[in-house]
Amino acid sequence: MQALIDQLVLFIQNNQSWAGLIVLLMSFGESLFVVGLFIPATVLLFATGTLIATGTLDAGPILFWGIVGAIVGDAVSFWFGHWMGPKVLRHKRLKPYRRYVARARLFFYRYGFFAVLIARFIGPLRSFIPTVAGVMAMPQLRFQLANIISAILWFPALLAPGYLATRGVEAIKEGHHATVYSLVGLTVIAIIAWMIMRKRRAIAQRKPASLKRIRSHHNS
Repeated sequence: MQALIDQLVLFIQNNQSWAGLIVLLMSFGESLFVVGLFIPATVLLFATGTLIATGTLDAGPILFWGIVGAIVGDAVSFWFGHWMGPKVLRHKRLKPYRRYVARARLFFYRYGFFAVLIARFIGPLRSFIPTVAGVMAMPQLRFQLANIISAILWFPALLAPGYLATRGVEAIKEGHHATVYSLVGLTVIAIIAWMIMRKRRAIAQRKPASLKRIRSHHNS
């Protein structure tokens, strides 16, 4: 997997006109039902942030296409769940991911709109919450509002660590101390945010409550 990521980063660096499309596809795939579990977008976007910091890539198009990919990916997952209904969550091919499905259902039952807003930052739940929202017939406008807001916040957050780290190194080399201090502060914030996301991912991967408990919570 790391070899593939390295090749993609090198390809983007040498073929900048393709960067927007690749970022769009990675962001889109990361947001798709189940598929997102297998897309290494986090590592690739860290490297993309580095390329933006060095001036190799223009930030504007990357941000635009990355956010668009995230929005469309969640929207497709939502419509898929709405179209397929509850049977999609019971499909035999989802057996290895029952714990994620169960936790996504419980998370959505408890938090609704905010589940869609927050789940994009919580590892495995990102690939399941939009489809669960579709299955549970969440109103379209409410879902899309949460979808758009979360995409606008999530995608730049993935670029930030690589961007800030690279800019910090360049500022140190150039002796811009005030800039260094500012970038160090922002980098610390980005790292803390990254650690929180990792912690939430670990929580999401713990053994979930039983489906019986989830159903009883929903019925109450």
